Amino acid sequence: MAELEYIRTTVHDLYWSIDENCARTTLRILSHLFFFPLEEQTLDAAIGMHGAGGLGAQCGLVEGSLMFIGAYLAARGMDRQAIVACCREYAELFSGRFGSLSCHDLRPGGFREDDPPHRCEGLTVEAIGFTFRSLKERAG
Repeated sequence: MAELEYIRTTVHDLYWSIDENCARTTLRILSHLFFFPLEEQTLDAAIGMHGAGGLGAQCGLVEGSLMFIGAYLAARGMDRQAIVACCREYAELFSGRFGSLSCHDLRPGGFREDDPPHRCEGLTVEAIGFTFRSLKERAG
């Protein structure tokens, strides 16, 4: 699947070339895959969304996906109530698939002072692929 290879390659490039976080990486990749340009201000809003600035709170993969889902579905004319329902459904599906919405729970090996950078690269590829397929099924 061409999308999966694009996701894998782009995650690696964004993580290691420009030290991008997971939420912004998610937004950038979904934007490309759905041919839906995002404003720089939207990307700026996700600067601290990697577990709430590294605190280990809600995962940036979830946060970036929810931001994208909201913007994308609103642009397609979906009303707010339906978008909220889609976001909830997505979060339930994500939690069911990955076991949590929390960065602290999802991060391989948890958090330690001596953690190597971008420990979630594999998870990021898997989660963005999951999000892409889920949204494509629902929104076309």
